[in-house]
Amino acid sequence: MEFKTFPIPGPFAVLPVRHGDARGYFSEIFRADRFVQAAGPVELVQENQSLSAQAGTIRGLHFQLPPAAQGKLVRCVAGAIFDVAVDIRHDSSTFGQWVSAELTADNGHQLWVPAGFAHGFCTLVPDTVVAYKVSAYYSPEHDRGIAWDDPALGIVWPALADAATLSGKDRVQPHLADLPPVFSVKD
Repeated sequence: MEFKTFPIPGPFAVLPVRHGDARGYFSEIFRADRFVQAAGPVELVQENQSLSAQAGTIRGLHFQLPPAAQGKLVRCVAGAIFDVAVDIRHDSSTFGQWVSAELTADNGHQLWVPAGFAHGFCTLVPDTVVAYKVSAYYSPEHDRGIAWDDPALGIVWPALADAATLSGKDRVQPHLADLPPVFSVKD
């Protein structure tokens, strides 16, 4: 298992090794001891899964407020996604900057999105299934987001990203500039 960092401190890619033979492959996709070495003291307490039937489906950008802030370990178990993490820590030198990774069922890569980052993705093929482990339980009263297409972020989404696929909640998310300072680098 390899861990690949980004220019923005916090998020990282997890690249599991696949051991293949004529039957297929075996891959160790999660080890708590190795993960904690890379992420710090994190306990993953819930796992979620979504199916997006249409290519170009956009989900996000989502996060939860403290004390229910979530880190997310995201992987694609069927299909492919363009996955994004946006730094929303107001005192961070990389505030408003983003990283992305292409996660596919074929490559088996994962993206760690720590608390203090908003997360979203766009499906690249139909019938894409995304699974992610989180470090805090879902809390509707702490659930928040920012606009996926906020020009201040400058996220370069895939050309097939389709705003018509947005949920009602995601259609009305505020811009980053309208977010109160809820996360800090010190958190």
